[in-house]
Amino acid sequence: MMRRIRICYFNAWAGRLEPAADYLGRVPALDLRPLVTDPRDRELLRKARLDCDWYAANARCLAALAHPALEFLPAWVVGPKAVLDLAKAPRDTGEERWLITMAHQPQQLGDLAGKVFAFLAKAGVRHGFYAFDEASRFMPCFNAIAPHLDLLIHDERPLAEAGRALLRPACVTRRRSWVANFAPGEATFNEAPEEKIYFLGSQMGLTAHRQRQIDFLKQRFKDRFVASHDHSTPVDGRAALNRYKVGFCPEGRKFATPAMSASHTDRPFWSGCLGMVPVSEDSKAGGRLEKLHAAGLIMRYAHGDLASLATACERALAMDTATRRRIHEHFTAHETVGAVLAEAIAAV
Repeated sequence: MMRRIRICYFNAWAGRLEPAADYLGRVPALDLRPLVTDPRDRELLRKARLDCDWYAANARCLAALAHPALEFLPAWVVGPKAVLDLAKAPRDTGEERWLITMAHQPQQLGDLAGKVFAFLAKAGVRHGFYAFDEASRFMPCFNAIAPHLDLLIHDERPLAEAGRALLRPACVTRRRSWVANFAPGEATFNEAPEEKIYFLGSQMGLTAHRQRQIDFLKQRFKDRFVASHDHSTPVDGRAALNRYKVGFCPEGRKFATPAMSASHTDRPFWSGCLGMVPVSEDSKAGGRLEKLHAAGLIMRYAHGDLASLATACERALAMDTATRRRIHEHFTAHETVGAVLAEAIAAV
């Protein structure tokens, strides 16, 4: 008999327990002023809107989960203050209920996180945590929630030993970068993009290492290099970035540590989904995104090596349409939040 899965997405911007479709319908008009530290700060509100919409995109991915071995019931969304309501909400016949948390958002519950997730586990709610940014090392509540996880997707090699030892033997683990939060059909292929290289990176992450590469690309490629230093691209504007042929993806500021040497930011993943050729910086240790590199699905260049970067960009700009389409088809099928989570849940 096919498993019947109910996903509930834990989202710090959400409030009551409600259908994901209802939450997504009201997100565009959601008043964020009560949810930020200074409601008079316009720049803070702008960034809050970007963040809220980004997490709503995750909810959209979870609402569209599909897998041939699973039946997904309509998804729900819940915020920190109402998360315990998930334990008492009525269940459909045969319903297998899952709470999905992401990033470092379990820390929204502070010192209560372990107790909250233990209570939900006893109530028959399974917990899948798609972590990133070295959660086992830098999220204070990780060790408290680890014993209650049924699924852990993380970007570390290896997990911190103290946290790893607390995982139950039955907990399914996957080492994965944070991939693209595109729902099916959102990222489309452009047959004839502009012959340009696009870079998106916030000022916050503008390290000397990254600036050196940006300056080099500006000098080398002139107006064929387009750099955006906004906090992030608005969710409703991401699909239009397929106008560019190449996505430049240098090492993220949190990815220079040994534990993060095999993973990357989400930039190569949404670039690939959009049919852009991801030009991805390798780590000092080597082997970053090795499977994608070996399959020819990214152009990888040596860490901090400008000559290698130039070669990778030239190859990407020269790439034929059929190969770009193969990149697009692979990434949209296998390198999205929905695809990764559905496969992992099926393995539990």
